Amino acid sequence: MPLPQPDDLTSLVLRADFDDDGAWDTVRAALDTAAEYPHATYVSELRFADVGVQALMDEEAAADEDAQIMHVFLADTTTMRDPARPLLAVDLSDEPGRTFRLPAQWFPDVSANLSIANMDFAEFADAVDGTGTFRGFDGS
Repeated sequence: MPLPQPDDLTSLVLRADFDDDGAWDTVRAALDTAAEYPHATYVSELRFADVGVQALMDEEAAADEDAQIMHVFLADTTTMRDPARPLLAVDLSDEPGRTFRLPAQWFPDVSANLSIANMDFAEFADAVDGTGTFRGFDGS
């Protein structure tokens, strides 16, 4: 089954941790309040519970070319428990399986640039700090 398609000019945010519905609500609120316009298509389906990067890559590789997506953001256990709500960004196209963490405050900028192909996944992934987290190009 192919990954869900994100709405136009948004990025797919998959819920992978189903232990706390309140945490999921908090993650969505953090992403929605980080920008004036919506940048996320949220998917909360149990089939993605504890999904790993390899499973996402396999599912995407098996999809028809028109149904493939370039990247996805996972709301995993780390996302749900960390106050910064860092999503796991996953490249599914250029360097499948490459990842980085992305705090909610940076999600709108990254999502917008990836959605319109203004920037590549690697540009953000190459700018992570020592923890593998993107905190802007000046590291703040």
